[in-house]
Amino acid sequence: MRLRLRIEELARASGVVRRTLFGHFPGRAALLDALAEEAAEALQAAVAVAADTTEPADRALALFSLSLWPVGDRYRMLLALARRDLGMERVAGILEPARIRATAIVAQGQRDGVFHSQLPAPVLSAGLEAMTVALLEEVNTGALEDDGTRVAVTALIAAGVPENRAQIVVDEVAAAEG
Repeated sequence: MRLRLRIEELARASGVVRRTLFGHFPGRAALLDALAEEAAEALQAAVAVAADTTEPADRALALFSLSLWPVGDRYRMLLALARRDLGMERVAGILEPARIRATAIVAQGQRDGVFHSQLPAPVLSAGLEAMTVALLEEVNTGALEDDGTRVAVTALIAAGVPENRAQIVVDEVAAAEG
C-alpha cells in the first residue's frame, strides 16, 4: 500500500494520473529523475528572472521570492519526496543557483544596512530557504494558501525589514511584475 501511495504522490506532483506514469517511464527512479530535471530547469529560469535586476536589496529579495514561489508551489510534492528519494546531494545541486543568488541578495542587503547582520549572509540565506521550504510543506498540508506575497513579506521581515516596509515593497514588486 505504501508504494501505491508514493506513486500516487508522484503522479500528483507531475500533474498526471498514475497510469500515465507507467506508460512513459520505465520505473519510479526514472520518473523522479525526469521531474527533478524539469524542476531544476524551471528553478534556473526563475532565478534568471530574479537575477536580472539592479534593484535595492529589499526589492531584489521580494522579486526573488515572488519569482521562485510558483516554481516551489508547482514542485512542492516533489520537494517533499526529493529529500528521501533523490538524496541531499542531488537536491543541493538543483537548489544551488537559487542559493547563490539568495546569498548575494542578502549580502548586498547587509552591506546596504537594509537587512540585519546578526548572521552571516550564507547562514541567513539558508534560514530563509528553510523557512520557505517549511511554508511550502504547510501548503501541502492545507494549512497555508498563498500566491507568494505573504511568504515574500515574511522573508523580508525575517531578513530585518520592518513589517510595514516589507508589505509596501512586496506590493510594489508584485504590481510591477503582475
